[in-house]
Amino acid sequence: MGRSSTSGEGTRPRVRHAGQLGWDDGLYDDEPSAGPGGGRDGRAGGPDPGRAGRRRGRSHRHGRRGKRRILRWIAWVLVVAILGAGAAGYLWYEHLNSNLRKGHRSAGNSAAKKAAPNAAGQTPLNILLIGSDSRNSKENLKLGGSKESVGAKPLADVQMLLHVSADRKNASVVSIPRDTRVDIPKCVDPDTGHESPATNALINESLGRGGPGCTLDTWEQLTGVYIDHWVMVDFAGVVAMADAVGGADVCVKDNVYDIPKPKVPGGSYLKLTRGTHKVQGKQALQWLRTRHAFESDIGRAKAQHMYLNSVIRELKNQNAFTDTGRLMDLAETATKSLQVSEEIGSVKKLFDLGMQLKGVPMDKINMLTMPRIADTQDDNHVLPKPVAADKLWALLRDDESLDPKDRKTSGKKDKGPAAAAPASLDVTVVNGTGADGQVPTGGRATGVQDILRSEGFTKATASTVPGSALTTTVTYPKDSGAQGKSDALSIAEALGMPTSAVKVSTDVETLTLTVGSDWRTGQTYPKKAADDDDPLEGTEAVNGSQKDACMDVYWPYRF
Repeated sequence: MGRSSTSGEGTRPRVRHAGQLGWDDGLYDDEPSAGPGGGRDGRAGGPDPGRAGRRRGRSHRHGRRGKRRILRWIAWVLVVAILGAGAAGYLWYEHLNSNLRKGHRSAGNSAAKKAAPNAAGQTPLNILLIGSDSRNSKENLKLGGSKESVGAKPLADVQMLLHVSADRKNASVVSIPRDTRVDIPKCVDPDTGHESPATNALINESLGRGGPGCTLDTWEQLTGVYIDHWVMVDFAGVVAMADAVGGADVCVKDNVYDIPKPKVPGGSYLKLTRGTHKVQGKQALQWLRTRHAFESDIGRAKAQHMYLNSVIRELKNQNAFTDTGRLMDLAETATKSLQVSEEIGSVKKLFDLGMQLKGVPMDKINMLTMPRIADTQDDNHVLPKPVAADKLWALLRDDESLDPKDRKTSGKKDKGPAAAAPASLDVTVVNGTGADGQVPTGGRATGVQDILRSEGFTKATASTVPGSALTTTVTYPKDSGAQGKSDALSIAEALGMPTSAVKVSTDVETLTLTVGSDWRTGQTYPKKAADDDDPLEGTEAVNGSQKDACMDVYWPYRF
């Protein structure tokens, strides 16, 4: 121990570099201070008052500086911790965003108009879900297909429209079979700039003609429903998402093994015994791809609906919509697995999208497949069922539940502006009576032109260019808006046609009446039997509350 060099101050420890490294005498304010004329310990003979005062002043200044140093150090630690956590959160968020692959919402021919908001300012939400059969990656090739398929344009083998009502109280899912023949509008490929002309072909070809945006445009032209977004997933993405969810319960009524059969090549290789099973990963993909064992593409669509219902139930049971940790796990997988339209190309927007389904009760979720008939040109293909399919699209456009007991029964809808005088409207009449494979009725456009003129539409003109339509329709140009729709409705009303026959199109420049093969002869538009027009008849409807739903197995694939 060293001693003070100051006479009479007494023995004190000598501390080198006092005031450094956080040392601060001022932290010990409870120690007795020196009295007048005394040392620090209060005894006489201390240093002179001036020197002691200077020393005390330095000690207090050292104390204040030391306190400030400690407070600054604590503050910096907190700042670094907060910024570190914030930076980590920001980097993780940006990492998820960078995972997302984005594309244009439309391929240049989006035709439908967004629904007007309800009294609460809400609008329906429509999302097109697309499953691509692309084999253009090692992961996808391992899960199905041959090497010869690498490099081929992908097909949209799964297409479902998810409709969530404006009040978010019910939801509907409608599938269109991949082999449905429809009119595909002109599409521009956003990656290559290549323009594909309008055509009449299978709907799954739309993906290869202009990406997901072309599939969206095709749906809008067919249904008249405005589609807000699209979300696309491939084989590998389905496997990853199925694993992330943790599996979903599915059920078969018999043992099933979907393998190639004589004269029926291909198969998903799904193998399950009778009863309920939790499938995930590759087995979930096999379930979703099974077609032959479920008899057809229609059976496959029903199985997909059962799986999707089960996934939603599973997520609700896991509290995945409110569990932050669970959401983070799902977000990581989802952003790597999904491709989305650019306006929802961020984690936050995808999260907000998921929350739209959070409050919809399972018994208010209805899934079905479009009403259809066999294609007259090829029995292996189908066509939208005349009238019935149009009524289904009208329900979606009008934001009506697909459950009849939930349909709105009150309140008149806005009819828009008054139609123009019939004599002022230019109407082009097209002969499309050859759509069913029969020889078109000669002079049919001129004949219906005369019918229209007798109803006051004196500017109706028969086109010399033939068309093709199973059902008679009245289309109006997209840019004519609400007035064009009102004018088209006036034509339909004059001919006794249903309002579902009125459609918007980007392919016409004026009001166009296409006479379909349903009106090959006669002066009066034919009426349909009421039971043939039911939009829900024969659609394999599945309600979200049906936990015991089981798939039938086609007998050649039982074991």
